[in-house]
Amino acid sequence: MAEHVPDVHGDCDARFSAVRTAFEENFRERGELGAAVSVTVGGETVVDLWGGWADAGRTRAWERDTLVNVWSTSKGPTALCAHILADRGLLDLDAPVATYWPEFAAGGKEGVLVRHLLSHRAGLSGLREPHALAEFYDWELTTSRLAAMEPWWEPGTQSGYHAFTYGFLVGEVVRRVSGLLPGAFLEREVTGPLGVDFTIGLPEKEAGRAAELVQPPAASASEQAAIFSQLSPAAIAALANPVLGAAEANSPEWRAAEIPAANGHGTARAIAALYGVLAGQGSYGGQRVLSPGAAERVREGQGSCRDLVLGAGLGHETEIGLGLWLSGPGGSYGPNPRAYGHDGFGGSCGLADPEAGVSLGYVMNRMGPHIADDPRKMALIDALYGAL
Repeated sequence: MAEHVPDVHGDCDARFSAVRTAFEENFRERGELGAAVSVTVGGETVVDLWGGWADAGRTRAWERDTLVNVWSTSKGPTALCAHILADRGLLDLDAPVATYWPEFAAGGKEGVLVRHLLSHRAGLSGLREPHALAEFYDWELTTSRLAAMEPWWEPGTQSGYHAFTYGFLVGEVVRRVSGLLPGAFLEREVTGPLGVDFTIGLPEKEAGRAAELVQPPAASASEQAAIFSQLSPAAIAALANPVLGAAEANSPEWRAAEIPAANGHGTARAIAALYGVLAGQGSYGGQRVLSPGAAERVREGQGSCRDLVLGAGLGHETEIGLGLWLSGPGGSYGPNPRAYGHDGFGGSCGLADPEAGVSLGYVMNRMGPHIADDPRKMALIDALYGAL
């Protein structure tokens, strides 16, 4: 029997009623627990909806300002920090990383360029030595281990998704150039001035607004063994050193840490605004964050390939720009192959389509099992483009 569909709150322009219908269907047909979706067109918000429950026990309603950990959807705002510095002439994306971070030249990495970090081509998808979750909370330890290690593959030749290391690598370059960790830099330069409800990590005073993440049903031991048998050492290092899930992300320790690839917390409205900077060719809300040329550079494709970490699960070639994934022929971010965005572990998404002037933010707390293109996200994107 279909579950009761919770009340959906917020506003939706009549032209985009299909997005509201798809959002409601996510609860009725696709197991949604609590979620929100926001869409901007030409910088104007046309969809801003939320509904469901903020906890597994269904005791707290999802509110207008409910925050949730969006996992890798955080990578877009983190990449934005580097692009702001590059736009100001303070960071050269074609320079060796060691120009800014001298220790990084160890392990044969003297030729690794900043663009290789942004495009998951540095060969540092995960650490070679066991790295406990508590060690991820130690910025200096994690970045020093990354600086010392040898790459898993020849940097610059292929992408291999840097699931957690991405934020430390790009983030340390941001810190070396600006003197600020990405969370503080983003607040100073973007979220503060624009009034965007998004942080890297979660300030303790905001804990009462945070939704509880809910893990998808676990694969059986035999299914897990089959999955791991297909993975390379570089992929295992990226995805299972350490193993993380909803329980860890709900902890105060995770929320307090600086993990720019994976512990951004925000609303769908905030995600739509941050990706709206890119959809608006560098401007949002009447404020310029990037020059048009710098915004365009974010989606500069670095070469299509079968990703060395996610390739087995995706089953097709993909292309990453300088921080975000291109929609490509698969239409991950709508029918425009040059639209771009980022998915988060379990289902969340940020999308920018400059040609259509569209941005979308989708956040949820019941994590799905899909590596990318969660059916809930795709239903919302299909409805959006059907209405344009």
